[in-house]
Amino acid sequence: MKTSALLAALAPLLLASPAPAGTGLAVTVSNPSGMARPAETIEVPWSRVAQAVPGALMHHLVVVDQAGASLPYQVINVAPEAKDPTGVGVAYGDLVFQHDFAPGERSATFTIRGIEELSPVFPARVFARFVPERYDDFAWENDKVAHRTYGPALAAPDVGGTGKEVNTSSGIDVWCKRVNYLIVDRWYNKGHDHYHRDEGEGMDMYNVGASRGCGGTGIWDGRSLAVSGNFQGWKVIANGPIRAVFELTYAEWTSGSVRVSETKRYTVDAGHNLDQVDSTFAVPAGDAAILTVGIGLGKISPDRGQDPKFFYSADAAPGAISLWVEHKTHGSLGTAVIVPGDSFIGTAEDRLNYLALARATPGRPLRFYAGAGWSKAGEFKTREAWEGYVAAWAARLRSPVEVACAPVP
Repeated sequence: MKTSALLAALAPLLLASPAPAGTGLAVTVSNPSGMARPAETIEVPWSRVAQAVPGALMHHLVVVDQAGASLPYQVINVAPEAKDPTGVGVAYGDLVFQHDFAPGERSATFTIRGIEELSPVFPARVFARFVPERYDDFAWENDKVAHRTYGPALAAPDVGGTGKEVNTSSGIDVWCKRVNYLIVDRWYNKGHDHYHRDEGEGMDMYNVGASRGCGGTGIWDGRSLAVSGNFQGWKVIANGPIRAVFELTYAEWTSGSVRVSETKRYTVDAGHNLDQVDSTFAVPAGDAAILTVGIGLGKISPDRGQDPKFFYSADAAPGAISLWVEHKTHGSLGTAVIVPGDSFIGTAEDRLNYLALARATPGRPLRFYAGAGWSKAGEFKTREAWEGYVAAWAARLRSPVEVACAPVP
C-alpha cells in the first residue's frame, strides 16, 4: 500500500485517539459583582477546548478547580442539525460545568485537560422527556423542582364517552419535590392518584387549569390575554447531567387580527429554581411587527380547598413578578417570572393570572426566567426568603460572569 493511502486509512483512527495527556485550557471566570452565585453554570465554547487540547474528545477530559478537585462537566451540542465531517466533535457546542461562588469571591480559575483514560459518568441532576403514556405530557426537572405541560393527546376529544381526561391548556405545571434526586419517571410510574399525595418525595399540588401556571405565555392586547392550545411538537437537544435543553412548539392561534405561533426553548440547569426560556414568535408577513407578550403566574389555588393566602409582588426585583401562597397544609409555594433588560415593559393581570409584560419582535427570541420553590423542600421557609432569591437571581442577570480562556502547557 502506498504511504498516502496508508495515512488516509489511518486518519480516522488517529483523529479518534484521546488527546495527549497534559495539554489543557485555563478558564478564568470573573464575578464582577462579588455576590454569591451558587451553582453558577460556566460555558466554554468547544472550539476553545479543541484549539488548546488537540484531538480532544468529550469522554477523555477532566475539569479541575483551583483546589485540584475534579468537577462534573457536560459537552452540549445545541445545534444537532450541524454536520461533523470528521466524526470527532467538530459540531459540539459548549462544555459546561458549575462553581459555587462564595460572597466576595470575584474570580476562580479552572483547567480543562485531555486524559488518556475514560472520564467518569457523572450522576444526572436534570432530566426532560416526552411522556406518551400520560396523554403526551412533556415533563422536566432538576434537583430542585419539576414541571410538566400538556400535549396533543390530552386535548383530543373523548370520542365515544370513554371517560378519557380532556384538558386544553398551555400553562406550566409545578411538581413540588422534597428530594434532590430525579422523580419524573418514578411519579409517572406510581400513577396519578399517588403523585397528588405527599408520600415522602413531594407532590403535585398545583392546579394549572386554564391559567398560565408557572411561566406560561400569551399575547396581551391591553385588555385580555390570547393563548395557544397544548404543545404540538417537541425536541430534546441535551439531557444532562448538568443541563437539559428542549423545545416545545405551539400551533398558530389568534390575538385580535394577529395570527401567531410559538417555539419555546427551555434551558434547565442543575441547582436552580428558575429555568431559562427563549420564546420565539412567528406571524405571517404583514401582521404585527412588535408583540406584547404576557408571561403569567396563575391565580388559581395550587392547593384545592385549603383556603390559601396569596401574596403578590410586582416589584420583587427589576423586571420580576413573584407570588407566594401559604396553605393550611402542604406548606407554602413561591413562583416567579423575571424578564431581564429592556424587554420588560410592565405588569398587568386578568381573571386567571398576574402578568409580566414583555416586548417581542417576531422571529427573535424573547428571553425570560420562570420557576418555583416549595417551603417543604427546606430552602424557602418564608415569603421573604423566596423574594430574596428572586431579587438575587435578577441581580445575577444584570451582572453576568465573564469567562476568559488561555492554553496551558
